Amino acid sequence: MLDARTISLVRTGFKSVVAAQDGPARLSRSFYGHLFAQHPDFRALFPASMDALREHFVMALGYVFEHLDDPDRVEPFLEQLGRDHRKHGISGAHFRAGSSALISAFRTFAGNEVWTDEVETAWNDALTVVSDAMAVAADDDELPPFWSATVVEHQRVLDDLAVVRLKTDGEIPYFPGQYVSVQIPQRPKLWRYLSPAIPSNPYGEIEFHVRRVSGGWVSPAMVTETAVGDRWSISPPLGGMHVDRAIGEDVLMIAGGTGLAPLRAQVMEMAQRSNNPRVHLFVSGTYPCDLYDLDTLWQLSLSNPWLTIVPVTEQLENPWWYSGTPRELPWGMHHRLHGAVGKVVTQFGSWADRQIQICGSPSMVRTTIYALRKVGTPMEHIQHDPF
Repeated sequence: MLDARTISLVRTGFKSVVAAQDGPARLSRSFYGHLFAQHPDFRALFPASMDALREHFVMALGYVFEHLDDPDRVEPFLEQLGRDHRKHGISGAHFRAGSSALISAFRTFAGNEVWTDEVETAWNDALTVVSDAMAVAADDDELPPFWSATVVEHQRVLDDLAVVRLKTDGEIPYFPGQYVSVQIPQRPKLWRYLSPAIPSNPYGEIEFHVRRVSGGWVSPAMVTETAVGDRWSISPPLGGMHVDRAIGEDVLMIAGGTGLAPLRAQVMEMAQRSNNPRVHLFVSGTYPCDLYDLDTLWQLSLSNPWLTIVPVTEQLENPWWYSGTPRELPWGMHHRLHGAVGKVVTQFGSWADRQIQICGSPSMVRTTIYALRKVGTPMEHIQHDPF
């Protein structure tokens, strides 16, 4: 366990990096530069383009340093990261080498005046705890580093959105609400996080909802180039978002776009049970056409009275360039509400008596949390994935 002074020094140092102009990018470039200079053989483990990897690296650091004083939250996260990195061929020894490179990167960034002996000791202590947790989890994991899967169906629901169904070579032991890393043959060594949209099952069936990210490396290929018969790689599950049935509270779920997937998987799993808490699921998009899965959700709600589906869009009409058939709301569904989903949800109050899950783009998650905080929602009631 780290003492308060050590945690404070590490957090202060990291915040100064994030606040500096181009700080996160400079830090990640410096880290990988030191890592590959110290261990040239490590470069072969990483993809040619490392932009997304650098971004996730800084995000993960921020999450870890923010929760250094909360072992119940940070330790499972580190253990999951350690196991997840096995897909790259990384073992415990690599994490300890990475700790040394990260200290070199921070020393370079901070300069001699800021980088005192006390600061260096604090960083050494903190990163020893971090790297050891990841290394032990990676070396002790008995699951394979990844499973192979075959694409059995690829459906273009929208021009920029596809539903991809696969059959894996073995059952992947994820629980609804978790996410996995995925690699496709069109983009080797480039892994992307996706959330399964159906619960795990013994037949190895899995489904992903993928939206094309403008300028992205992987998602455009998933949406436009994927073909039946393609072989994908899927890593062990990450994340801990779930409905805590033990506390007996009802549930508020807020989905933005394909952030619907992990929430959909959870309500599908709940539908297999005889007794459930009440669930209000707000499904949001920019345009009406973005509400791509309302029919499935409506069918679920018809046979499960504990589930209420509320559609929300920021715009009243579809964009002029949308050429598909206008989507009508299923008869009997709650009427469509308009506005940013965070503002719409908070019109009904603070939901202070609910377990709350938010899934969507980073900006959607941030603005929704901000809206909930403004109306007094307890932040400890909110779950969302760090990525």
